[in-house]
Amino acid sequence: MNEPLHPSTLGEILDRTAQLYRSRFLLLLGISVIPTGVVLALVCAVALVVAWWSAAGAGTVSTEAGWVLVVVFAIAVALLALPVLLAATSLAMAAMSHAVSRVNLGETTTIRDAYKSVWPRGLRYVGLYLLLAVIIGGIPMAAWTLMIFLGVGMAALGQAAGAGSIVGVLAGIGAVLIFVALIGYVFYMVLRLSLAFPACVVEQIGAWAAVKRSSILSKGTKGRIFVLFLLATVLSWLLSMGVTLPLTIVIALLPGMSNPQHAPIAAIVIALISYGAAFAVQALIGPVYGIALVLFYYDQRIRMEGFDIEWMMRQAGMVPAPTPIPEAAPWLPAAHTESREGQA
Repeated sequence: MNEPLHPSTLGEILDRTAQLYRSRFLLLLGISVIPTGVVLALVCAVALVVAWWSAAGAGTVSTEAGWVLVVVFAIAVALLALPVLLAATSLAMAAMSHAVSRVNLGETTTIRDAYKSVWPRGLRYVGLYLLLAVIIGGIPMAAWTLMIFLGVGMAALGQAAGAGSIVGVLAGIGAVLIFVALIGYVFYMVLRLSLAFPACVVEQIGAWAAVKRSSILSKGTKGRIFVLFLLATVLSWLLSMGVTLPLTIVIALLPGMSNPQHAPIAAIVIALISYGAAFAVQALIGPVYGIALVLFYYDQRIRMEGFDIEWMMRQAGMVPAPTPIPEAAPWLPAAHTESREGQA
């Protein structure tokens, strides 16, 4: 890093994000594209199976048996896809935080090194991802489900007491208020816990400790992080429209596409283009979040803990570097052993 660490404004963080993205585009895109590629591969596999079934298998069994096979296939895909997506997403977020941290501090890394450094602690990052999912999404979903059951019970009691209309109105008003409160809770917790992955990766702490660390470091900067999320969302929407709309127009103008007989094919092609554009945009926008959140993490440490002074003293040799943390036991020993044998 050419310039010394110092407290940064929102504009400086956004400029630094753009600078790092441009200068390390292939590195950051390569880290971000892996979970996106996993999703795309699963979707393509499902699409191929569905296309084969429509062409060859649908006429060989009854309708009832066909629906049973569809349900079994969907459950099998879900059981396979969810763990794979969870692991790929968690490791990608950790690898992104590791790579951005090193680049921001003037060091170098590669896609392979980023994933290799976070692989031994993969279970920790998967656990952190699940913990964030429970806090941000699981708790409000559970509260909403409980509210629905209570509302149904109150409506039944009100109907039995002859005051069903009044209870229904009150229940509707209460549902709206609770829904708004839960949405506010989700946004607040997203902002409060947004620095958990950088803290977990950089400081090598556990999942729960990273959650508490993010709660501390995000104080006073939630508004700036919200602006980042808002800008990234707008950018994602503009990129999606910029990719999908021209391709859709081109397909619609192709000869024969206006024929009703080709309408199903056109719909399938447009859907595939939309999904492909969504995956591409996700891979392109993902590094923006990863870079900016790591920069916010270091900025908050500079403001609250004087990390810039500590870093300059460490670079000057005035204070010793932190003691290296022993490498954790690999969470997939077989794969780890095979990789070592391959390197040998």
